[in-house]
Amino acid sequence: MSFGWLAPLLLALGACWAAATRKSAGQVGSILLSAVLLLLFAPVGLESALIFVDVTPALFAVIVVSTVLALRRWKQRGLVNTVSGLPNLSALKANKAGRDKALIAARVLNYAEIAAALPPEQERQLVDQIVSRLRVGAPDRTLYEGDGGIFAWFEEPELPFANHIEALYALFRNPARVEGQSIDLAISFGVEIGSGRSLTNRLASSLVAAEEAAHDGLKWKYYDPEALEDASWKLSILSQLDSAVDKGEVWVAYQPKFDLKQRKIVGAEALARWTHPEKGPIAASEFIAAAEQHDRIGKLTDFVLEQAISAAAIVNRKHPGFGIAVNLSARLLTDRSLVLRLGAMMARHHLSPDLLTLELTETAELAGSGAAFDMLSSLRDLGVTIAIDDYGTGLSTLDYLKKIPASEIKIDQSFVKTILDNRSDLVMVQSTIALAHSLGRKVVAEGVEHQGVLDALVDMGCDVAQGYIIGRPMSIDSLTKRLSADRRSSVA
Repeated sequence: MSFGWLAPLLLALGACWAAATRKSAGQVGSILLSAVLLLLFAPVGLESALIFVDVTPALFAVIVVSTVLALRRWKQRGLVNTVSGLPNLSALKANKAGRDKALIAARVLNYAEIAAALPPEQERQLVDQIVSRLRVGAPDRTLYEGDGGIFAWFEEPELPFANHIEALYALFRNPARVEGQSIDLAISFGVEIGSGRSLTNRLASSLVAAEEAAHDGLKWKYYDPEALEDASWKLSILSQLDSAVDKGEVWVAYQPKFDLKQRKIVGAEALARWTHPEKGPIAASEFIAAAEQHDRIGKLTDFVLEQAISAAAIVNRKHPGFGIAVNLSARLLTDRSLVLRLGAMMARHHLSPDLLTLELTETAELAGSGAAFDMLSSLRDLGVTIAIDDYGTGLSTLDYLKKIPASEIKIDQSFVKTILDNRSDLVMVQSTIALAHSLGRKVVAEGVEHQGVLDALVDMGCDVAQGYIIGRPMSIDSLTKRLSADRRSSVA
């Protein structure tokens, strides 16, 4: 008796359907392997009973389906997070339907720290709790998970999802519990509404927004399209700065320093300014910090020193004893040629070294000993004055003060501005003045903006004040006119 090929084929197709509906790779393999073994060995038994079947079409069907399922699973394996089973960020980037939707990214800020302390099975429990919270109010939401506690999903751009994100943020105030252990989760959200860019770029933008939200202490933040322009600007700022110095875009402003005993301007601090032809004035904190961080501060400092020494020499022809102060990065204390260049500048402009003050901010570079202290000693031997800038914000210890060969201490404006309202700052300023004087050092208070603060500094015995009430940073011409006017008024 012959049953032909239809019965085995129907059996094979049933097995293939059962395998295709299973999610577990183990179950799929077991079903298909059982079907193959059955098709191979069952005909042997049937032939002994004179029953004949043709299993060739059935075997072919199983092989084809097995190949398709294997390829599909192999492809999906690269699109699934191995810990949670959620689609990963590669799957998100491949989702063409998300191009017209808003993209929201959530970053669990302390995820790496937590995951490092958990075994794999407990990490899976943690992820499940995070996912369950992110799906509150939207149980069918497709979440994508990346490494390091990154989650993302798409939303319709017209939906008012701001309140929803804030509600999700509130959920994470409650700690997660894994195996009875309470775990605090810190999270931030970033939103990219849709800009026509690739999903890869949009995902990066939403993650940047989440990082900025965390940095600014916010629950969530929109991605700012102008951030791309700012990022491009920051990448090129150093090369543009070098060029700006050569083109004359960088100039030096001078902020007066007022002697509280003589009641007159006795000097000024030289401050670098950059007026970009397209962006206008660039904040000094932006370009100076970038130059310092990337060891490109040397050229800018040499330019400011040259300009400041030249200006001081010109002013001293009419107003003898006028001093000039210039900020010096501690990174330059390893530049062995600095002393020679500085000496040459003062000789070229005929400025006495005692009229130049180099202000150094308290930094780790000055905390130890060695080359930095040798350089400071060489500068002091040259005759220039060394000042500790921004005193109170860095390494303000007695040992530090003893080591640094400084003749002047400049109290940071964050303390000076609030001495009338904050007793702690008042005591800080008073004690600093007393300590400096006991060590034979002069004290300069910066950030003086009100008459009451100026009067209080006089009562404390402070030596010099600097701030808006004395004068804002100005050109050398304006400063010279100011000095001449003050001199005429004092004579009158």
